[in-house]
Amino acid sequence: MVNIRELDPAASPLDYFGSELRRRREAAGMRLKDLAAVIFCTASLVGQIETARKVPTREFAERVDAALLTDGFFSRLVGLVLRSQLPSWFQPYADMEAKAAYISTYQCQLVYGLLQTEAYARAVLSVEHTERLDEMVAARLERQRILEREQPPVLWTVLDEAVLYREIGGRDVMREQLTHLLGLFGKPWMEFQVLPFAVGQHTAVMGSFNLLRFDDHPDLYYSENYDSGHMTANPQVIRERSVGYARLQAEALSPRESAALIARVLEERYGKQP
Repeated sequence: MVNIRELDPAASPLDYFGSELRRRREAAGMRLKDLAAVIFCTASLVGQIETARKVPTREFAERVDAALLTDGFFSRLVGLVLRSQLPSWFQPYADMEAKAAYISTYQCQLVYGLLQTEAYARAVLSVEHTERLDEMVAARLERQRILEREQPPVLWTVLDEAVLYREIGGRDVMREQLTHLLGLFGKPWMEFQVLPFAVGQHTAVMGSFNLLRFDDHPDLYYSENYDSGHMTANPQVIRERSVGYARLQAEALSPRESAALIARVLEERYGKQP
């Protein structure tokens, strides 16, 4: 007799997803292999997701909804499942990021997470998350869905020039990433500036940070270190960092000059004529 692993649906979003998938599949009179054949995957994958041993992708959830006629139930639930895969210390920020009306970010090391390509994100996350890499990449891509909304948050990004030269994942990955950034220029709700090396010392020499503004909540300041994040609504901190960010914007290249610099780096360093 097959020993079926019992899940506690209240244990986690992943356990709830798995238990509901099994319950609704069985209610439809389908075996593992029957559902797998309909959604074009293996019975083993369906079984692993039903027992919370593997995290579902959004594509998987959408196919299950279509196969089981569940009216988008799993597609709605998968966002919560993927967000639960983020580090526990990062989840509070991700929740607030998803609610923000205006995001200002300065990045001195890497492209901001909302703007990373899948390959770039995988290269970044592979340094520390080799065992759960697929789950972490899926969670990061899920965060980016806020930019696909009918009314996405306004996103203003200041990138240190070093980000353009730091080769993450190899030449092909960087070529794709910089091409992706260039493709985002001109969107009415998004702006980029590059802070050139020539500026020297500036108001963010201590590192990357984000400012979030909301329609109905106080502004938030966020920064992080190796394994923790710091978020505060302290008015004095918000005031100081807002002034500091305005100075960064003033010292950075204009959006048009920034696009020209990214295009030049892309061509000269990564072998691509944009």
